[in-house]
Amino acid sequence: MANGQHTDVNRRHDFVLLFDVMDGNPNGDPDAGNLPRVDPETMHGLVTDVCIKRKVRDYVDAARGTESRYKIYIQSGEALITKHRRAYEAKGLKSTGAKQKKEDVDEARAWMCENFYDIRMFGAVMSVGVNAGQVRGPLQLTFARSLDAVTPLDITITRVAITREQDAEVVVAEEGGDGSTTGKQTEIGRKAIVPYGLYRAHGFFNPHFAERTGASSEDLELFWQALENMWDFDRSASRGLTACRGIYVFSHESKLGNAAAHKLFERVQVSRRPSEMAARRFEDYEVRLDDSNLPQGVALTRLVG
Repeated sequence: MANGQHTDVNRRHDFVLLFDVMDGNPNGDPDAGNLPRVDPETMHGLVTDVCIKRKVRDYVDAARGTESRYKIYIQSGEALITKHRRAYEAKGLKSTGAKQKKEDVDEARAWMCENFYDIRMFGAVMSVGVNAGQVRGPLQLTFARSLDAVTPLDITITRVAITREQDAEVVVAEEGGDGSTTGKQTEIGRKAIVPYGLYRAHGFFNPHFAERTGASSEDLELFWQALENMWDFDRSASRGLTACRGIYVFSHESKLGNAAAHKLFERVQVSRRPSEMAARRFEDYEVRLDDSNLPQGVALTRLVG
């Protein structure tokens, strides 16, 4: 049910994202031994906005990264300051000195917005080192939270290959006799997963900030494509089976919005179906969308679901 209004950068958009994970780790916590992130009070699973944006960046880089306008700013392989310096060189500006001119910083910021997709959409702080200013992006995401509590599992795994040669050597006892022992035959590792979790996140597109960064309808359309398809692009053994289960976009006629976002989000209701068993698949949930009597000036686009 796509009506084209969801790609209009002159409108405000609020959206709901549903995705699920089966036997995988959607977002490991380095402070907890890379176990899946959880709310310790409720044990609801969490996935950070940074994690979701990383998937969007990787998808855009794979799909359009060869084009000058769709380069990615936040990625491995090159220092960020190097990219700031590139902006100054492209515009013929001076990038050294304790006091860089505001006009130069503004030009560098505009060049960065023009050439890097994730800066146009998500914003960036580029004032460290070679100052390219700061950008507040039009598209923002919340943390994703599972609908129910999840049970993080830390599973022991083994492999027959060992890492170091000395671990395979035979050890002989000093007191004689047949006290030799063989070296290691296997090594033990860990794999952290959640058996199943259905996660919900919310997002917002602000047309006022889109004007400042130069974000286009093509940029917004690419974001919706990424949000739907990036799960297949980001496959790995640690991720398990992940899938996009719903994208619901509320588009406003007014740039300031025609209704409160949280009221619109309440129209997307997700509930557990009656069962004595723990949820282990998407079919264990029911998604109900109330698209009747929408506030005046608000249109709903169901991209997935």
